[in-house]
Amino acid sequence: MTRPQRSRGTVLVTGATGFVGSALVDRLLGISTLGVRAASRRPGSPRDRAEFITIPDVAAGTDWTTAVAGVDTVIHLAARVHVMRDSARDPVGAFRAVNTAGTVNLARQAARAGVRRLVYVSSVKVNGESTVPGKPFTEECVPRPLDPYGISKHEAELGLREVADETGLEVVVIRPPLVYGPGVKANFASLIRLLRSGVPLPLGAIHNRRSLVGLDNIVDLIVTCASHPAAANQVFLASDGEDLSTTELLRRMAIALGRRAFLIPVPARILEASLTMIGKRSIAQRLCGSLQVDISKARNMLGWTPPHAVDHGLRRVAQDSLSHTTPGERN
Repeated sequence: MTRPQRSRGTVLVTGATGFVGSALVDRLLGISTLGVRAASRRPGSPRDRAEFITIPDVAAGTDWTTAVAGVDTVIHLAARVHVMRDSARDPVGAFRAVNTAGTVNLARQAARAGVRRLVYVSSVKVNGESTVPGKPFTEECVPRPLDPYGISKHEAELGLREVADETGLEVVVIRPPLVYGPGVKANFASLIRLLRSGVPLPLGAIHNRRSLVGLDNIVDLIVTCASHPAAANQVFLASDGEDLSTTELLRRMAIALGRRAFLIPVPARILEASLTMIGKRSIAQRLCGSLQVDISKARNMLGWTPPHAVDHGLRRVAQDSLSHTTPGERN
């Protein structure tokens, strides 16, 4: 393959065909002064001005030479993502191979190629799994990752810091909580299906507080961090700026769907105990526990405010969900 020529303002996005990556590439293509290079494991669909490069895997030995040549900024989204039932014999090792070793390898090759900045999308799991209501995580909190995914992301951040110190590469770390938007999968998609089914849910009396971030908002923060001078070598938490209880989230999601939410007011302590008894403690934690983040640093240092409210994001999810069903299923 012919090496691309250096052009001022070229951005490389890894994981470009993923949930966040696809939206980010579309946003970057709307900035006329940027060249956009998209790297992913599978070929992407043709898009105006985007150059697609296939990278079969992200590992310690991956060759990024062609991908980083002529690039000014790398936005690294590609990762081994968090999964509920991991079948790997060594989950920590599997996550480290991609998320830690693969990330540090990319950073070192990027620095050698003259890349100015690398924006790394990490995870709030680096901070931990839960917070006390009213006491959100900040960037100054001591990291306490508990699962293999969070551990691998934290170790990647430490590795990137070393690369930055050794090479002068500017590194920006973003730690988002759950990201939702059109095409969202996993637990959020399951809740949407339950709401649309109309079945009663024992989730009408949960008073936790959880931070979420809409797809449009996380993309906006990534774009800001890619260019803002003050972002260099900083860590930022991300959210919509409004924390919701599980009960409130379901009610507002139902409104966006044009449905009525049938929520039974089962006390949270009873729901948690019941789920724990049947081996669903992790689900109980996500439904009943709190996880809040403080985005004051991004507001103050970058002048960044989430451009879209929670209800905007929920409407986008609802429209996408309804567009993928038959008319009979909508009634």
